[in-house]
Amino acid sequence: MSLAQRHILLGVSAGIAAYKACELVRRLRDAGAEVRVAMTENATRFVGTATFQALSGQPVHTSLWDAEAAMGMGHIELARWADDILIAPASADLIARLAQGRADDLLATLCLASTARLTLAPAMNHRMWLHPATQANVALLCERGARMLGPADGPLAEGESGPGRLLEPDAIVAAMQADHDGPLAGKAILVSAGPTYEDIDPVRFIGNRSSGRMGFAVAAAAVAAGARVTLVAGPVNLATPAGVEKRIDVRRACDMHDAVMAAAPASDIYIAAAAVGDYRPRETAGQKVKKQRDSQGFTLELTENPDILMAVTALPEPPFVVGFAAETNDVETYARDKLERKQLDMIAANQVGEGLGFECADNALTVYWPGGEKALPRTDKASLARALLACIGERYRAVRGDAA
Repeated sequence: MSLAQRHILLGVSAGIAAYKACELVRRLRDAGAEVRVAMTENATRFVGTATFQALSGQPVHTSLWDAEAAMGMGHIELARWADDILIAPASADLIARLAQGRADDLLATLCLASTARLTLAPAMNHRMWLHPATQANVALLCERGARMLGPADGPLAEGESGPGRLLEPDAIVAAMQADHDGPLAGKAILVSAGPTYEDIDPVRFIGNRSSGRMGFAVAAAAVAAGARVTLVAGPVNLATPAGVEKRIDVRRACDMHDAVMAAAPASDIYIAAAAVGDYRPRETAGQKVKKQRDSQGFTLELTENPDILMAVTALPEPPFVVGFAAETNDVETYARDKLERKQLDMIAANQVGEGLGFECADNALTVYWPGGEKALPRTDKASLARALLACIGERYRAVRGDAA
């Protein structure tokens, strides 16, 4: 039983799909999990608490003000108890409140008070799902490390059809099991993300346009895949994805090199999503360099930064190494050259410019490895990161075999 001894807190929000959550409790318990249920007040209008209590074998929690629950397992204790929080169905209203960090009912408070991995299975009218507000809320939650399962496309309760159906219980359980049975479950994954800045003087620096969003999405996807994640981040303004075990903030390429080399020997996989600067000023001025009125120009002498990828692949026992290549032209040619020259296991390449790459909410990748490739179509970076992690997991198992 792949979910044996896992503590799963099942959150049920309001919607006709709540009836499927009853079968979900059974399926989760069949897989070995211990399940406790927390419901929103409106969810009880669709399915009664007695049904979930009978199926889970545990009291059902519905209110922050339940005196009897507070004397036994209050909301803080319940939040600490959970290894995973699974919300099925997740309504548009609940998704919005979670995105805002609200704690206005028991279920929202539990999500805010817990460090457990958060998985949401949305269910709603297709127009509500496709509304820009809902999509923005979903993107924000995914950026913070939440995982979305579905929704499925098909007939809806009100007689319409489209994306908004709750995934079937078997599919939800299979996704939860993949966290623990998949090739990345329990693996130590090191991710580097963001730009590097090289100081010219206390005011100016050389940098690039990387926001770090793709790398942070990769770290969140790795957590969702059951990995133990260390994140080395350049100068970015992003919150640490939920579930990341350790974050190391750096500024310069040399600092990133040192942090990566310290963590790489204990890592199973290294995903180099950072946009590391190739060069740095040979000397950094201690004071602001002033403009000379009679100057014919300004010459800045550069020296090469250490090659982090080549340093990692040169280790006596290197991890499985995934590089990134952002190119403006001849993407496959440059990517495959980098793959071979740096002895990488995989490389994820993307076109930069024309609305793709840096400073964009979405992206597309083509993943190359010796003898193969796979295109990952354009989508939001959180979804793209999950697709990339799935591809990495397949190759990791193929290359490392039983060791995976």
